Amino acid sequence: MKSLDQFCQGKLDDMEAKKLRRVLVETDRHGPAKTRRAGKDMISFSCNDYLDLSHHPKVLSAASSALYRYGAGSGASRLVTGNTPLYTQLESKLANFKGSEDAIVFGNGYLTNLGAIPCLVGRDDLVIADELCHACLYAGAHLSRSTFKTFHHNNVNQLAAILESSRTQHPKCMILVDGVYSMDGDRAPVKEIATLAEKYDAWLLIDDAHGLGVVAGGKGSSYVDGNQIPVPLQMGTLSKAIGGYGGYLCASKPVIDFIKTRARSFIYTTGLPPATLAAAIASLELIATDKELVKKPMMHAKLFSNTLGLSEPESCIVPVILGSAEKALEASSALENEGYIVTPIRPPTVAEGTSRLRITFTAEHKEADVLQLAYSLKPFLPEEPIYPFTISS
Repeated sequence: MKSLDQFCQGKLDDMEAKKLRRVLVETDRHGPAKTRRAGKDMISFSCNDYLDLSHHPKVLSAASSALYRYGAGSGASRLVTGNTPLYTQLESKLANFKGSEDAIVFGNGYLTNLGAIPCLVGRDDLVIADELCHACLYAGAHLSRSTFKTFHHNNVNQLAAILESSRTQHPKCMILVDGVYSMDGDRAPVKEIATLAEKYDAWLLIDDAHGLGVVAGGKGSSYVDGNQIPVPLQMGTLSKAIGGYGGYLCASKPVIDFIKTRARSFIYTTGLPPATLAAAIASLELIATDKELVKKPMMHAKLFSNTLGLSEPESCIVPVILGSAEKALEASSALENEGYIVTPIRPPTVAEGTSRLRITFTAEHKEADVLQLAYSLKPFLPEEPIYPFTISS
């Protein structure tokens, strides 16, 4: 296998030279927004645990009770014996919270899109995606073997042009967008896209992984100005604001029933551990009832952005674009020396020349730490702003 080692080592050497090699760093998340690396206590501004519910006493208690009641694992796939009673409770709560008729829980968000998209569209159909949508949406679209087109980020006019020119050539059409874009923190124009989807009989799927629990009072990106936008396919995760693990799709009952019988990433995977399901149920209850908790991540994001003179944030994700991978690594290292974990994001996750610090704010961050992070980062800001994506009319 010498040639295999040579191939991989050559690729690693090339990535190292370009400052693009990725490595795992052992991180002990021992409390809300608190981490320990190499024996040093630090504050994380990189976690997606936006409400810090992974350490909430009620969530931990629910998980512990389920662990002793149902065991450590589910034992099989859901269609065999792995469909514990907790699934029914969780899916009912998800559907009710998102204003849909039914819901289905998958092993994780990536598996949700890998399963749901190819289940609903196929070789003769059309899939149109925002160019910055998550990798799992791209993967699901390609697995479907549909004709695949992209439109410039959040460019509703270009989406309309594609629909006008191509929709009638295909029996079915699906539009894919993120509710909140994970690397840029901005939101999709859901209301306008939903209007286009209805006009052209296209099925809109919103990946709301970073919206649920944070935007629109926690309801997520399908709610705009207090009103629910008709989105037939609301997808998301249980691993961000909910603080656990898993993925879900909220839709009508016929859609969910069909996916249960056809989605390969649902049929052929073992059910989630019962403790994970119980934790998600408890987290959803907290999101639905604790309005002050839900407000905090956005408050901290706005404080940070205002302090640095950045544009008003649309979510609790604030990207600071530094340009080169070297600059992003340098800034991240300097912040780590001051006790803050802010992970640098580099190509291929983001485009060349837009390496950044992706800063995430949670409910448990302290204002003093938010302000100190801003002051510490100020010397690294470029003189002229670098935009994270091509702005097109």
